[in-house]
Amino acid sequence: MIYDKSGGVFIEKKLLEHYLETGTYAYAGLYKEYFKSLPDNAEELGKLVCGQVIHRKTLQEGNTNANADLRYGDMTRYPWYRMRCEDDVLLTAAAMTAELFRMDERGFVKDRAVEHKIVVCCRYVAVLMTAILKAKGIPARCRAGFAPCFDKGKSWDHWITQYWNKEENRWISIDADAFFDVEDLCFDPYDIPESQFDWASETWLGIRRGTKDGSSFLYADGLETNSLKAAVRYLFYDFHALMNQELTFSFLPTFLVYKMDALTEEDMQEFDRLAKWMLQPEENFDQLVYLWENEHKYRIINSPLVWN
Repeated sequence: MIYDKSGGVFIEKKLLEHYLETGTYAYAGLYKEYFKSLPDNAEELGKLVCGQVIHRKTLQEGNTNANADLRYGDMTRYPWYRMRCEDDVLLTAAAMTAELFRMDERGFVKDRAVEHKIVVCCRYVAVLMTAILKAKGIPARCRAGFAPCFDKGKSWDHWITQYWNKEENRWISIDADAFFDVEDLCFDPYDIPESQFDWASETWLGIRRGTKDGSSFLYADGLETNSLKAAVRYLFYDFHALMNQELTFSFLPTFLVYKMDALTEEDMQEFDRLAKWMLQPEENFDQLVYLWENEHKYRIINSPLVWN
């Protein structure tokens, strides 16, 4: 048993071993040894990874806003014929890494040209960071929730990475995404305070209890889906991430697809139970694993290309 100072609970060895394992998305594959050669320091690693990607919002805004000083490169150099978003193509850490090597055989380099970067959003950066940390033998996991730091009065859907710092005996939350202007943040993105991330479970329960304004929590689907519809999506993304399956945005448990409006109060109460366990994933790890292994509808995922 290891004491987690940040959460005030004891962490079982089996839980840390669980977060050394990977599912499909964070599997390093043939890049495992290469990942080990990358910087060990989380901030140095995060900044290196950040330099390999362009957030689709940054590409859309060009050389304005957070990129007015070209900190992410000159967006006019991005080839007109390339995809403006590669989220649907580069689903795994191995796929992202392969594409980066294809465009620049030096691999992860600080001087990567804009035209040789991949265009992905926060979920993909979090998966890549998680994969690298796991390959280094550091327990890590993605977390899906909402970030209140991007837009005053709103909290947009967002993914981050957590890793276990054995020297400090605690989980440290980090965000290597290149979407925001770091200088405008009032906190360290490589040690995010609990108060600066709206956890999916807290968001769901807060909206259900009427203590949080559901309209301020949004899913960036182009429709600005909000409230419980956004929260339930991220509740299940976070649950799957805790079980080492970092779903992409095309996927959801099948029973939820196009059925958000048909959810009953009984369904809601069932999700309340899941959310309450997810508030303290270390303390309730056994219960979460039990659901993962026995509640089949939580795991059967839709097949968007060929339907179900």
